[in-house]
Amino acid sequence: MKIYKSEHVFEHPWETVVQAAWRKYPNPMNPNVVGVDVVDRQVTTDGVLRSHRLMSTFWGVPDFVTRLIGLNRTAYVSEVSEVNHSNKTMQLFSRNLTLSNLVTIDEKLEYKPHPTRPSCTLLEQEAVIKIEGVPLTTYLEDLMLKTCSSNAAKGRQAMEIVIHKIKSEAGELTRAAQESVDNIINKASL
Repeated sequence: MKIYKSEHVFEHPWETVVQAAWRKYPNPMNPNVVGVDVVDRQVTTDGVLRSHRLMSTFWGVPDFVTRLIGLNRTAYVSEVSEVNHSNKTMQLFSRNLTLSNLVTIDEKLEYKPHPTRPSCTLLEQEAVIKIEGVPLTTYLEDLMLKTCSSNAAKGRQAMEIVIHKIKSEAGELTRAAQESVDNIINKASL
């Protein structure tokens, strides 16, 4: 078993980062995620938004490996998330469904306001990797650990891209609204 842990500070408010987390896929940094489907979504009696999504990913596994183990090139991941607006936390829990009898990757991400920088958001991320029943377990777990680290960095970059897009969209809406107000005022003064 290998464990990957990281922390990252986004220089953006929690609300913005949570919006970006919902809109993270598709993005150019993680082209292997090819689909996201909502399986279930509900608001609990205590106001927590709970969602279950299924992600379709394209594994960049060489053809000979897919033939050797009978793997379809599309893999699936289950993700359950909880957004608690009252205490400003968003938690995501994911687990691979494909090849879970051999490889299990349990990942947890938590977004919350930074404890000392209120205009920033803290991301705490952890992935637990277990490989069983195959030769070279330690080597494969180390390889998966490096992949998790690389994917985490790409995921943070993707979040910044989405945050930039959200801010750009908000700016365009503000400009369009101001133009509309200006047009109404100009017509009313004629």
